[in-house]
Amino acid sequence: MTQTPPRKAARSTARSAARLGAVQALYQHDMEATPVAQLIHEFHQHRLGTTIDDEEFPDAEYADAEVDFFDDLVRGTIARLNDVDEAIAAKLSSGWSLARLDKAMKAVLRVGAYELIARPDVPAAAAISEYVDVAKAFHTPKEAGFVNGLLDAVAKAAGR
Repeated sequence: MTQTPPRKAARSTARSAARLGAVQALYQHDMEATPVAQLIHEFHQHRLGTTIDDEEFPDAEYADAEVDFFDDLVRGTIARLNDVDEAIAAKLSSGWSLARLDKAMKAVLRVGAYELIARPDVPAAAAISEYVDVAKAFHTPKEAGFVNGLLDAVAKAAGR
């Protein structure tokens, strides 16, 4: 007898996949200035389904992404980019600027900061932990620690 996973666990996995997809979409947007509607359409058609890099992965993280959550993260981050960037810049160490960060790091921080600022329905600690995990996929443990500290500071500044 197969046991169905709890709804909360499935939602958590779907949100994790949405966060990863949103970070990748923001990275693409930063690299190519892809218009938001086109960007979201491309991710719906090619990344949030069961195909990754033209290979079938039925259990891939993208397969169960929470699409509405993904859409909000992408649209919201881009729509509020100035606010998001200001929140991040305010917590960078003296001598550092967003321009010094690589595009992948900026994407992680931007989506994470947006979620902390605009999504009070999501526990701050859970969101921070998720973006630390995303950072680990692209960066060293030291850089993932940087994401943790910076997003924690953004959360506190946002009253979370």
